[in-house]
Amino acid sequence: MHHFTKSLVWFRRDLRDYDHAALYEALKSSEQVFCLFVFDTDIIDQLQEKADRRVEFIWECLKELKAALQGHGGDLIVATGSAKEVIVKEALNLGVEAVFSNRDYEPNAVARDADVAEKLAQQNIAFHQFKDQVLFEKDEILTQQGKPYGVFTPYKNAHLKKLDDVLLQAYPADQYLQHLAKHQAPPIPSLADLGFTPSNLSQMKLPTGMSGGLQLFEDFKGRIQQYQEARNFPAVKGPSYLSVHLRFGTVSIRHLARTAKNMGGAGAETWLNELIWRDFYFQILDHHPRLAHGKAYKPEFDALPFPNDEALFEAWCTGKTGYPLIDAAMRQLNQTGYMHNRLRMVVASFLVKDLLIDWRKGERYFAEKLIDFDLSANNGGWQWAASTGCDAQPWFRIFNPITQSEKFDGRGKFIRKYVPEVAQLSDKEIHAPWLISTTRQEELDVWIGKTYPAPIVDHATQRNLALTLYKNCSPTATT
Repeated sequence: MHHFTKSLVWFRRDLRDYDHAALYEALKSSEQVFCLFVFDTDIIDQLQEKADRRVEFIWECLKELKAALQGHGGDLIVATGSAKEVIVKEALNLGVEAVFSNRDYEPNAVARDADVAEKLAQQNIAFHQFKDQVLFEKDEILTQQGKPYGVFTPYKNAHLKKLDDVLLQAYPADQYLQHLAKHQAPPIPSLADLGFTPSNLSQMKLPTGMSGGLQLFEDFKGRIQQYQEARNFPAVKGPSYLSVHLRFGTVSIRHLARTAKNMGGAGAETWLNELIWRDFYFQILDHHPRLAHGKAYKPEFDALPFPNDEALFEAWCTGKTGYPLIDAAMRQLNQTGYMHNRLRMVVASFLVKDLLIDWRKGERYFAEKLIDFDLSANNGGWQWAASTGCDAQPWFRIFNPITQSEKFDGRGKFIRKYVPEVAQLSDKEIHAPWLISTTRQEELDVWIGKTYPAPIVDHATQRNLALTLYKNCSPTATT
């Protein structure tokens, strides 16, 4: 790496000041380092909902990052505009010789970065990018034939084989913080300046910023040994709740993976496995950018003729399907921007295989609502549930929403929290309220079809329709 008098670190989905590849490399090779974040109008102008929890989460994280950099004698410039213009403009204004950032893998981000690199080169400014948000990227994990993996288990085995201590080392940015440029940046634009309003983020038990990420991780380490079992039950505190912190890089993936690997035990191994799934979906999208444009991973399923009944879709979105577990999950998403991972699979399967609605509509709805929305994982999860993806659920395997409910929310604790209309039902009745007699409805004052919807579809009927739909498109169908 050359030696630079002045350089600029462009923060994106890496809102922390420790174990940060681009920040470390810039500080190490430069006398003065400026730090910048851009609220990219090419992205935020697309957001319909003006009380967007993600914008607010980022905003809270930037407050903490700015204060941290000021504490080390530097500062954070927060700009608004089209990132590909702003970066070049700021680089010229500050007179830097190089811009540093961590690599992104989504097709739009890749195109944006190529555009920035070209514009900077015309001004004789270098553009350096680094691997930071994943453990392995690009062609680091390939099959013996030199191809990207399409099946998870062999990918995971190759991944674990290469996952050594050197790779998991932290980037010791703190050793060079004296190279932060001494200057004062303007205050962060307010949410209102950005055209947004506060959401209910502050009422949620979700700590923000680097300190929030570390606090959640500390808490999780104390219960990671129960993770393998606990993660399946939405009423239990099972997951790490770190997905949004991983999404915006307020935690370091190396720190998380290193800790899990060193802890060992079934819980830590299962969780490390989930971090590897995250890498797997990143590399699938990187190698198959068509997935970002609504294409099925398995081309034979590109044109499944879904009937796409609008009224059924609306009932799913609003949590009024008459299936309590589905409704509870969708209401959790609408009210909090979060949904428990097991329930993501269940509601996705229900949308596609019970309601016969195109998975892309569900993918888009999640993309609008999820605070931890990540294109690669969201697409991977939806295509897994729809059986159109790599290493997906085979198309003839269809979740039964009642069985799933009995199995993962047996006592109806999660359902009661989000579907109070059926809270009085017994633990046994709550999974399929439409089966209770009129006398019992009268006794509880719960009226199916009035105070709580009757099921909008019959699972057994829809299951057969789904099987026919897929069988007609599947080249290998023999059943």
